[in-house]
Order: sequence, then structure tokens, then C-alpha cells
Amino acid sequence: MSDYFGKQTPKLGFGLMRLPKKGLTTDVEQVKKMVDLFMEAGFTYFDTAYVYPGSETAIRKALVERYPRETFTLASKINAFLFAPTEKACKKQFYTSLKRTGAGYFDYYLLHALMENNYTRYDKFHIWDFVKEQKEKGLIKHFGFSFHAGPELLDKLLSEHPEVDFIQLQINYADWENPAVTSRANYEVARRHGVSITVMEPVKGGRLADPPEGVKKLFREYHPDMSYASWAIRFVASLDGIITVLSGMSNIEQMQDNLSYMKDFQPLNEEEEKIIQEAQRILGKSSTIPCKACHYCTEGCPMHIRIPEIFAAVNRQLGNGQMEEARKEYELVTSEGHRASDCITCRQCEGACPQHLPISDLLKQAKEMME
Repeated sequence: MSDYFGKQTPKLGFGLMRLPKKGLTTDVEQVKKMVDLFMEAGFTYFDTAYVYPGSETAIRKALVERYPRETFTLASKINAFLFAPTEKACKKQFYTSLKRTGAGYFDYYLLHALMENNYTRYDKFHIWDFVKEQKEKGLIKHFGFSFHAGPELLDKLLSEHPEVDFIQLQINYADWENPAVTSRANYEVARRHGVSITVMEPVKGGRLADPPEGVKKLFREYHPDMSYASWAIRFVASLDGIITVLSGMSNIEQMQDNLSYMKDFQPLNEEEEKIIQEAQRILGKSSTIPCKACHYCTEGCPMHIRIPEIFAAVNRQLGNGQMEEARKEYELVTSEGHRASDCITCRQCEGACPQHLPISDLLKQAKEMME
């Protein structure tokens, strides 16, 4: 198992889960501009997945067809619990991803979103052996897994699979001590095993780009020109053993902001670390819903409820006291129906949630607050 490929300075990765939209489709022309800015700044790591709608095709058009293959690194993922009823269907994802991206091979390939209620399916479908076979064929350069559970399971998986080249963990300053996410404990397990780390959700699905007012005040007083998101990404990038920090950028402005402080990355200094600790203390008292807008919960919702968008509206009131703004946002995201009150408590969403949120109960809370 290799530790931190090349020992390079931590870099920014372009997460492709939340690409800009034009209507219902991906805005490929804007993605091309974002890719150009990213590459011109010297960054090369792109992260997609079979289950990110439109993402693999968009990155073929915006990146693969426009740049020499050796100038970038591309990661994708295989998912054994969404759209994978059989072993054959699961393995087919790999070949579909190769076709969609046109990349020829993947520099990084991951077993996607392992957690307590699904990790055994990767054994049942023989996916560990499958990705090793693809690596032997040269179709994968490095393989690993992304992870959404606790340190005990992570230690078990890394002990059983010491051959993995890297893992992808959810790490951010808000979840560093969060018992539902265990960022710190998982990070420490990975370091103990000597495995390199790519980081997802450093801005917690965008929530740390717009944190509660108390946190904003802390950051503004120290450096009024520094974006809130920059604090989150620099926190993670300052850790040891990080290959890259993925940011799910949705527009050119987010790209430009990230490049402004990551192109000449400076780790947090001692005073900034103390400010982050105070922000963690404030967030620990926050009543906001810790949704990171991954949308895994919505894939099988029989009522087609826009759960992450509803929670984002609720958080405007819970986090910043913006009652009027929260209600307006709620009415906007439910303008075509599919309101919180439409939940039938089937709880399929809760089984898919990497944060293990009691979504049905939270939707009841949203109904009481917003309807």
C-alpha cells in the first residue's frame, strides 16, 4: 500500500457531482471553461462516478476530447447498491463508464460509498477481484474505495484489503468530531494503515460555504476577503497524507475562488487553526440538518421529494434565523409539488443516506416549520 503518491503539495481536485445545469441538462460549455481554468492553473485531478447523472459524458466532451490523455488524471466509481441488482449489472458499470468518458483507462477507480448496510455486496458481487483484474490489464492505475461509516469498519476493510492504493474519506472541519461521520477517527485509521487519502465533501455539500452567522463573523474578522469555503478546503489540505481535496464546483465563480487560494496553497497557521477550533465549537451547538446534498436519498423516493433542497431551505431558518428567506426557498423548491408533507415514511431514503440521517422525522420537522 503506497503512502501519498509522489509526496506532492496537496492539490485541488475537481469534483464532478454538482456540475452546472442549463435547464435539466449539464451546461457543457460552462464546464469546458471551468476545465480550462483548472488545467491552466496546474491542477489535473477530476472525479466522477457512474451514478453522477450526465457527469461522465460531460467530462468526455469538456476534458477527454480536448486535452492529451497524459495531461490529466480521471477517477470514477462502481456502485453495488444503486442500479446494481446483479453482479453482471454491477460490473457492466465499469465498461459503461469507460465508454461514456472515452478515457481509455482510469487513473483512480473506486468501490463507491461503502457503509455498514452495503459493503458486503461488494464481496457478494466479487468486485474487489474484478477491479484488481482491471488493474492488471492496465485499465485502472490505482484502485481504492470511498467510505461513509465508522472507524471500526474502516479498519476491518483496510486490514482485509491491504492492496488498495488509496481511499476517499469525507473530511471537513464541521464533521471532525461528529459521531455520525467520524472524520478524525477515520483519518487516523487511514494514517495508521499508511494509506493515501483523497477527500470528499470538504465544504460539506456547500454548507460550509454559507455557515451560520457566528462562524461567518469569526472568519470575516480575521480575513474579510477570504471566502468561507476557503477556510474549509485549506483545513483539509493542511492535513498529512492527502492526495487531493475534491471540491464539487457548480459554476465558474466557485472555480475562480478555489483557484485563488489553492494555486499557491498555504497551510493553516497557528492562529487560523484556533479560529477553526472556535468555528467547530459554534457548529457543535448548531441545530441545522447535516445534509451534504449528495442526492442518494432521492434516487428511489416514490414521492419524488427534493429532500436536500428542502433541508437547505430549513437550514436557512435553523442556522441563520432567516425565516422569510427559508419559506420563500421552500415554496420555490416545492413549486411543482413533492412537499415534505408528501412523505409516506417508507424510509428507503434513510438506508441510502451516507450521513445516516432520520430523514422521515426531519421531513416531518420541515412540514411543521414550512407548511
